[in-house]
Amino acid sequence: MNTSDRNQQAAKLSDLLLSWYDSERRILPWREDPTPYHVWVSEIMLQQTRVDTVIEYYQRFLRELPDVKALAEAEEERLLKLWQGLGYYSRIRNMHKGAIQVMEEYGGEIPGTPKELQKLSGIGEDVAAAISSIAFAYPIPSVDGNLLRVYARMTGYEESIRTTAARKVATAYYEEILDRTRPGDMNQALMDLGAGICLPGGAPLCDTCPAADFCAAREQGRQRELPVRAPKKEKHLEEKTVFLLLGPEGTALRQRPDTGLLAGLWEYPHVPGRLTEEQAARQLRQWGLTPRAWLRQLDARHIFTHIRWEMTGYLVQVEGRGPADWLWADEARRQRLAIPSAFDQFTRALPAEGD
Repeated sequence: MNTSDRNQQAAKLSDLLLSWYDSERRILPWREDPTPYHVWVSEIMLQQTRVDTVIEYYQRFLRELPDVKALAEAEEERLLKLWQGLGYYSRIRNMHKGAIQVMEEYGGEIPGTPKELQKLSGIGEDVAAAISSIAFAYPIPSVDGNLLRVYARMTGYEESIRTTAARKVATAYYEEILDRTRPGDMNQALMDLGAGICLPGGAPLCDTCPAADFCAAREQGRQRELPVRAPKKEKHLEEKTVFLLLGPEGTALRQRPDTGLLAGLWEYPHVPGRLTEEQAARQLRQWGLTPRAWLRQLDARHIFTHIRWEMTGYLVQVEGRGPADWLWADEARRQRLAIPSAFDQFTRALPAEGD
């Protein structure tokens, strides 16, 4: 195919996608008022999180922190509580650092070019492209996981899409079909295509796809084979025994270290391994606590990106203070602290005050 024919085909595909987007686009709160701050918040939240989950968090976040100045001035404990349940807490910490950079280095104005945006903490290539294209109409494709999958099927790409090389060729493809007058809408059209039609797991909805006539995988009947992915590593198993300790002043909590998994969040005391009740009682005595009533035992599981926690929990009434760095929190105080969703099942097992 010569250059002229290729350009005509790219323009036709672009027109089809934009026409489809105009009539079928998802109505999302950050799209209704796509300021740089709104797009930034939504794009960071949407990393590793489903759209239907993000909407409520996004709306609450903006009620509390309506602009970049408010985000920059917010206390970390407040930020972590607003983020509780979204996981990957480094995202909000980095966004906070980025907001401070905006205030200190850019006079409170979020920059509009991908190069400047990537200087802000936590903003990578795809997020910078999304913000600059959607909020500033900068002509650049935003190539996330959805778009890599669409690219592999559209072109019949047979290598793993989890590589730098795959991202490079996919970016070149999208640069060729990108509509320069509506780059933000074009990126969002492709996002909607990947999220709602060119689905993962080998089950795309080809009959409703506006780009079906341009898709190599559909033409070759290879929708279930593509994209190719390198095998995922087996998740590392960690067993834990979690202690739900009820004392006169509330429930025992401790703060996680400032670095590493779930950094700085609050958690129920726990130790490695699955302890029997007798072993758990011995652990309580080592902490300087006396068990008075064993109320309940329960099991829970939580899966992180690379780790699987298998947990046994004991709900116990105790006497004593425990280690000096523990916090004994009543229900009101506990609700103000950010406790990871990994412990949700244990939180729900706690008796309400007055029971």
